[in-house]
Amino acid sequence: MARILVATVPLTGHVHPMLLVVRTLVDRGHAVSWYAASKFATKIEAVGATFVPMRSARDWNDANVDEALPELRGTRGLARVRAQLDAMFIAPAPAQLRDLADVADRQDIDVVLADQAHLGAMFLAEKCGLPWAELGISALGLPSVDTAPFGTARPPARGAYDRLANRFLRWLVDHVLFRATNRAYRNARRLAGLPAASSYFDVVSPDLYLQPTVPSFEYPRSDLPAQVKFIGPLVPPPSDASLPIWWPEMLAARDRGTPIVLVSQGTLATDPRELIRPSIDGLASANVMTIVTNPEPIEAPANARVAPYVPYQSLLPHVAVMVTNGGYGGVQMALAAGVPLVVAGASEEKPEIAARVAWSGTGIDLRTGRPRARDVRGAVDKILARTSYAQKARAIAKEMKEYRAPQLAALEIESLVDRRSAKAVA
Repeated sequence: MARILVATVPLTGHVHPMLLVVRTLVDRGHAVSWYAASKFATKIEAVGATFVPMRSARDWNDANVDEALPELRGTRGLARVRAQLDAMFIAPAPAQLRDLADVADRQDIDVVLADQAHLGAMFLAEKCGLPWAELGISALGLPSVDTAPFGTARPPARGAYDRLANRFLRWLVDHVLFRATNRAYRNARRLAGLPAASSYFDVVSPDLYLQPTVPSFEYPRSDLPAQVKFIGPLVPPPSDASLPIWWPEMLAARDRGTPIVLVSQGTLATDPRELIRPSIDGLASANVMTIVTNPEPIEAPANARVAPYVPYQSLLPHVAVMVTNGGYGGVQMALAAGVPLVVAGASEEKPEIAARVAWSGTGIDLRTGRPRARDVRGAVDKILARTSYAQKARAIAKEMKEYRAPQLAALEIESLVDRRSAKAVA
């Protein structure tokens, strides 16, 4: 039995994938303590882990990010990205370290497991010499000679010229666009009593990095670190949630040959005017049934059905196209079901996810977070008319079926613990 300290930042998209891994670790007999926001305490305890509250670090709720983090209010574009990196991930790290160090003082921890954004966990591992397993929660952002800096949403390099351009872009990111971010990162390390480091964007566990997708969805890298392991998508098990009252209508439409189009805008960017409204309007006259997930009621045309929640595991097998703003979990779930995508995402890291959808041939990147109704309609029509998108999505779904992500993650973490134990004995 290993004693595992898990840490996640207060974001739903970071916690939900970890729940699947932790449940498996607990089922395999390991003792897990999980440091997280109080919002997730019930879910954490439900999978058998011991919830550890945030005391020194700010405990905030991602249901309304601008309310929880006032420093983000009024920020847009690049300024917002920089503000998010600082407020959500960098500035809290020294306080996170204090909280985690208290846990490590009381317990004999064998390994630290954290989502890729949790700097406090990295600081703890570095200070205490603990093995550190990192769980990716989005597209792979590790620097490479074959890829542009993460956030530029450029396709992988095709030759020497592209690699040269990528080197310049990396310099531009580190020394100009995100100079203040790197300065904040160095300051956080100083406050934590750690030596200086050059770039926030170089942070990666030297021990184990678990990437929850398959190689075909990621850019090829000739210099991929050996500790990076693809484990397949972390898809939740089937839900026992009740189905909407219009479910029989949807099944009847599918049986008549009417394509089902799912529209979802995720958990962070929730303004329906960004994607939901133009999608509903654009598809109003199309021969499709549009299924929309939105927390609040919204006016919809005759061919649309709206619900605050629909169990994706039940719905996706019936869906012909998914329209999304590019949340990583939703994209992976769609591809696991063989569903091609239309992606319109501009916030957080969503342009990078959208770019990989386009590169992999599994969908269309609209390259905006606020598409016009006619652009959504045109993209959906194109995917329905051309079988190549669905074929590529089904090919990735077939590849994903070869992986069992929670089990593979647990095996890799156990192997890391065993290597540490063997090293200690030697």
